[in-house]
Amino acid sequence: MNEKNANFQTKINLLKERYQFDFVSLALTQSFEDSFVLKWKFAAGNLNHRYKRITLFSGKGIAGIVFKTGKPLLIQNINEEIYGKDLFNYPIIVSESLKSIGAIPLWKDQRVEGVLLVGFRKEKMVTSEHIESLQTEIGDNFQPFYGKERIV
Repeated sequence: MNEKNANFQTKINLLKERYQFDFVSLALTQSFEDSFVLKWKFAAGNLNHRYKRITLFSGKGIAGIVFKTGKPLLIQNINEEIYGKDLFNYPIIVSESLKSIGAIPLWKDQRVEGVLLVGFRKEKMVTSEHIESLQTEIGDNFQPFYGKERIV
């Protein structure tokens, strides 16, 4: 693992501990030739390593939606907001048994380059206050990324 990767993993681990999230993950865009494919590259609190095999395109899955819109996403109760048969469109939620999530776009050079996902395995645990606090910290914790837009 190179220094940059170790740094991202350390920061993911620190966020998990600081906020007591059950799961924290970072998805990054792959090369331009891959048409902005997103892959979950780093995780803390994961139940398994399935996240490494998940590949998302713009508009698909949590990372794909946040990447496409460039806006944070908050789902406080997965069971109420994403219906059973639609869950297959959100493989990270299924593989990690998440019930409450927040996702934040990570910007670099005026483009979304990554997505930070935080979650709990219980409903209504991620709040807009969590997301606001994380967005405030992004520039300092995830250089060269920065937060751009705030959740309303």
